[in-house]
Amino acid sequence: MTRERSKKPPEKGTGVSRRDFLSTSAVGTLGLVATGGAAVAAKSDDTREVGAGDRIAVRLRINGREHPLLVEARWSLAHVLREEIGLTGTKLGCGRGECGSCTVLIDDVPRYACMTLAVEAEGTEITTLEGLLVGEELGDVQQAFAEHDAFQCGYCTPGQVMAVEGLLRANADPSLEEIQLGVSGNLCRCGAYPNIFKAAKRAGAIKRGGES
Repeated sequence: MTRERSKKPPEKGTGVSRRDFLSTSAVGTLGLVATGGAAVAAKSDDTREVGAGDRIAVRLRINGREHPLLVEARWSLAHVLREEIGLTGTKLGCGRGECGSCTVLIDDVPRYACMTLAVEAEGTEITTLEGLLVGEELGDVQQAFAEHDAFQCGYCTPGQVMAVEGLLRANADPSLEEIQLGVSGNLCRCGAYPNIFKAAKRAGAIKRGGES
C-alpha cells in the first residue's frame, strides 16, 4: 500500500527537494559488479569494480566527529549508524523510505537514512538524534517534545524530532502549514500529530530566544 504525500517546499539553498533526493538515493550502486579483492577507497571518480563482499574505506563525519570505516557498498547509512557505530537513536521502521523513523540530517536537511547509502554520505555533515544533545541536556526540539507530550509509543519520535530540527534550521518561525509539510514524511502510528505540531512551534520559539 502506497501513501500519497503532500508536496514539500524546496529546502532553502539546496535546489533539491526531499522527494527528489530520495528518488535518486540509490544511484551510487550502479556499475558495481562481483569481483574479488580487498577494501578499496571510495572516490567519486574511482572506476574500479567492487565485489559483493568487498569493503570500501570511507570517512563519515557524524555529530562533529570523524569516523573512519570499512563498509560494503550496499550498506545503508541507517545500518552503519546503528550496527557499526552504535548510534541507535536512529530507528529502523519500514526500511524503504515510507515511515521516516530513520530520519537524520545531512548538511542540515532531513534525509531517510534507510534510503541513503553510507558511501553516498561521505563528505557531508551528518547529524543524528544524539547530536542534538547539549552535553547531558536535551536539545531545543527534544525539550519541546517532552514539554508537549509529543509522543506515545515513542518509536517514531527520533525521526519526528530530526524532521522538526531540519525544518527549524531552515525556518525558525514556521507556520502551522509549514510544520505539517515539514513532518509529512514521518508517520506517527499513535496519531500524536497535534502535540507534535505544538512541540514544533515551541521549539521554534526556544530557538528564537525563548518566547512562548
